[in-house]
Parts: sequence; C-alpha cells; structure tokens
Amino acid sequence: MNAFISVLGMDKKGIIKEISAILTDHSINILDINQTIVNGYFTMVMLVDLKDMVIEFKKLKNDLSISAKKLELSIKVQHEEIFSAMHKI
Repeated sequence: MNAFISVLGMDKKGIIKEISAILTDHSINILDINQTIVNGYFTMVMLVDLKDMVIEFKKLKNDLSISAKKLELSIKVQHEEIFSAMHKI
C-alpha cells in the first residue's frame, strides 16, 4: 500500500531530513519525491511505500504532525487511493 505526503510552508534547513528520518525510523520507503521552493515557500510531495511499515498509519500521521508543529509546516498524509480519487478530473 502506498501513501502521499504533502508538505507546505516557509523554507528552512532540515525539512527533508526531518521527514526522511521519520520514514526511515518506521521502515517506510520513498518511491518518488518532488519538491520546489518559490519565493521562500517550500512545497513537497512524496509517494511512499507502506508495505514494510512497522507502525500503524495513525501513529505515522501523529509523528509527522509533531514534526509539522516543530517546523511550522503543514503536513498531510493520505492513502494513495484517497489522494488519487480527490485529484481525479
């Protein structure tokens, strides 16, 4: 099963490191990543593989929420099926 992680906020050092560390700690593989910075505003979307995840999805969302508060970001996590349905034209 896959999920999308969307990250938005003002650019600062360590955003990708912080999120990648959480994913690594929980055996989550990054399949694809796209990030850009425009006028100091950071945006990133990651597609991750949850197949070998060693925690519950709810705990992953909570861990990312804690990092979001610490880094003053918005981080959303959605199963791939939900993300795709929401963005289907």
